[in-house]
Amino acid sequence: MILFLTALPLLAGCETLDPYERLNFIRDRIAPKLELQIEKNQKKEPEYANIHLGAPTYLRIFKEESVLEAWLQDSVTGRYVLFKTYPICAYSGGLGPKEKEGDLKSPEGFYAIGKNWFRPESHYHLAMNIGYPNDFDKAHGRTGSHLMLHGGCKSDGCYAMNNRQIEELYILAEQSIRAGNESVPVHIFPFRMTGTNLEAHLGDPSMRFWINLKRGYDVFEEIRIPPDVIVKDGLYSFSPDLAAPGGV
Repeated sequence: MILFLTALPLLAGCETLDPYERLNFIRDRIAPKLELQIEKNQKKEPEYANIHLGAPTYLRIFKEESVLEAWLQDSVTGRYVLFKTYPICAYSGGLGPKEKEGDLKSPEGFYAIGKNWFRPESHYHLAMNIGYPNDFDKAHGRTGSHLMLHGGCKSDGCYAMNNRQIEELYILAEQSIRAGNESVPVHIFPFRMTGTNLEAHLGDPSMRFWINLKRGYDVFEEIRIPPDVIVKDGLYSFSPDLAAPGGV
């Protein structure tokens, strides 16, 4: 009981810290927790032997399943290993891409969190800008701004997690950037891009767009490394591209 009462002022005081002091408090609490989880995984499964906090990190979102996957790169094989799957607390607008400012739709496509896109001062506890609109969105005249992965469990077009989840995701991404990685890819799909799921949505006006997304999805499913993504002739183009002659 004495320990519990002593902790109360610390928790209350955290709310009054400036955003960067508060982030330090969160970092000191969450980073060891993530490292411990990695160690536990390593003891149970050999596939986790060569991953660590700060490794290249990849985030993958599936709207229909309402999940976010966090993957870390194996330092020996270069392939990515699934570290943790998080339930998404909220997104908005249903399936299909975001098209314009104010449509309250959460985007789909290939994005990345850059080193200057972390927002510890967010009103939604913590936030990371995913980079919408990207080059594809701009090529198609899509508009919007401040599209985030954030806490607070409320969405007006962003992807919202609960505060505990966003703390872990923020530190995973931040530590990857701090280790010298340029960005954290965030690939967002309407659903797992299987043939069965696509057939279930035949006739949807977004189908042509989704078939383009599937090419990038298939690369990661095959080689467990996120593809390099550019925009060419109004479409996403991938390297490697399994659908191109020669493939991988």
